[in-house]
Amino acid sequence: MTASLPAGAHASGERLSAQLGLTERVLAGPRMRKLLRVVEDGLDRVEQTLARELKVSDTLADATTRYLYEAGGKRVRPMLTLLTAELGEGAIDDVIAGATALEMTHLGSLYHDDVMDGADVRRGVPSAHAVWGNNVAILTGDLLFSRASQLMAQIGERAIRLQADTFERLVLGQMHETVGPQAGEDPVEFYLQVLADKTGSLIAASAHAGVLFSDASSEYRDPVRQYGEKVGVAFQLLDDVIDLSPDPDETGKVPGTDLRAGVPTMPYLLLGRSGDPASRALKATIDDGVLRIADGADPAILDDAITALREHPATEATRRQAYEWADAAVAAIDPLPAGVVRDALVRLSHVIVDRSS
Repeated sequence: MTASLPAGAHASGERLSAQLGLTERVLAGPRMRKLLRVVEDGLDRVEQTLARELKVSDTLADATTRYLYEAGGKRVRPMLTLLTAELGEGAIDDVIAGATALEMTHLGSLYHDDVMDGADVRRGVPSAHAVWGNNVAILTGDLLFSRASQLMAQIGERAIRLQADTFERLVLGQMHETVGPQAGEDPVEFYLQVLADKTGSLIAASAHAGVLFSDASSEYRDPVRQYGEKVGVAFQLLDDVIDLSPDPDETGKVPGTDLRAGVPTMPYLLLGRSGDPASRALKATIDDGVLRIADGADPAILDDAITALREHPATEATRRQAYEWADAAVAAIDPLPAGVVRDALVRLSHVIVDRSS
């Protein structure tokens, strides 16, 4: 079975700056002009490397591995690697290889996430498991992880260790999300750690890779790692808000996809902390709807509850949390030298929490 993308879907070779908001927001202004050209050129090289590394001789595997890549993506991770690499020797070959491998790792995780969450749409197209089934989707994710590891191995031991450590955190984050908090654990703090592992670790690795593979000063490694992890948590908290968005054409997902699949998000968890009767009733409605959906009911039974949660103060509180984590990310890179790289990282943290998809 084959699948084709809708008209207008992203294709390799397109300049990514407009998609990312680089020109207008992250790298705007005369001071950033040179850095913009460097990052755009680096992103083009990453795209070319991705296209090459995702080719598989097997017809089915070739179609499945390229599927979500061709559906687009923000490429936040390789952009971050390219930015931090400017603290060292810039976008040398090892930096491009590392950025590509980490983006492939991210792509692989999406195949697995959609299976576990039961998501039918990803990046505006049917999810891979909706097209080929769960087994093929999971195996495609595994294949992408393998390809990413092969690419890291070409860089050397330091890259292999970075990849292995990051992958361990990704798995632990997914495992903890699956089993949920244990007795006595605070659900909100538990969830924040899951976000740090599932999302923050890979973004932290991307920031770290730019410094590590460009042979920048070792004193920059910890600040950019902390920055990446905190930005990652902010990114995911904002995603929790976007998950409730009423416009699937903009977000590429059905509103409330995570909640309908029984995956708790920060607005839902903060709703549980609310003591007023209306909040308790809304939480009970969501809980009941999730159980009924798991038994085969139409997911649309939660439409009204999703709308109510979107308008609940818990969702705005989640948005505020995202801004707080973004501010903490900015504070983490205070030790970096003043200049366009640090300024760009500050702007990137703002762009991440101001986005709508």
